[in-house]
Amino acid sequence: MRFTSTNLKTALWIGLITLMLSSCNTPEGKHLFILSGQSNMALLKPEESFTPTVEEAFGTEDVIVVKDALGGAPIHRWYKEWKSPNDSTIGRPDLYDSLITKVKSAIEDQKIQSITLLWMQGERDARMSWGEVYLESLQGLYDQLSQDLNRTDINFVIGRLSDFDLDNTRYPHWQMVREAHMQLADSKPRFDWINTDDLNDGQNRAGKEISNDLHMSGEGYITMGKRFAEKAIELIRK
Repeated sequence: MRFTSTNLKTALWIGLITLMLSSCNTPEGKHLFILSGQSNMALLKPEESFTPTVEEAFGTEDVIVVKDALGGAPIHRWYKEWKSPNDSTIGRPDLYDSLITKVKSAIEDQKIQSITLLWMQGERDARMSWGEVYLESLQGLYDQLSQDLNRTDINFVIGRLSDFDLDNTRYPHWQMVREAHMQLADSKPRFDWINTDDLNDGQNRAGKEISNDLHMSGEGYITMGKRFAEKAIELIRK
């Protein structure tokens, strides 16, 4: 077929329309990652592996990482409606208040394409024998965050408790909380969990040899950050 000016104009128009439609269908905005929990999240350094991994996937300018964590903290310091199994203790969500303040400050005047909550917590609840209300509390925390951020599409990555006390000799509800992590993570397409069983052996950050420890090794925290990041990326792209 002879290539005429009419053919050229038609091709240009088709190309322009295709480009415009492609632009309209491309999501815009930044990816927000919220890291929270107790000591094993507090000791994770996002800059070691988590942040570089998500920045490589989405671009440095399109990533916001907010971390707020504290060692030894039970979930009732995040979940407002928490009650102990016998209703003798109620939540005091001071850590949630701190977290949500940080998050809202970080995203002010920003367009947010996706939000992912990354959670590493439950050791204290297992120790206090509060496992019976943990599953409901963790779901409640997720719902609480969704409501406060006015989003129904928040991704959720849970760090499952390690193999520290599988026989429940030191922390009576260790297995119960561990099971709650998996049960909730498997309940929705936007939820998932990462394994930490192999991260608590070796040398800790102080250079001490550890085995099946409550906390992760120095290398373990680097691996944990990468696993969190890779799972978050997977959920976002799904």
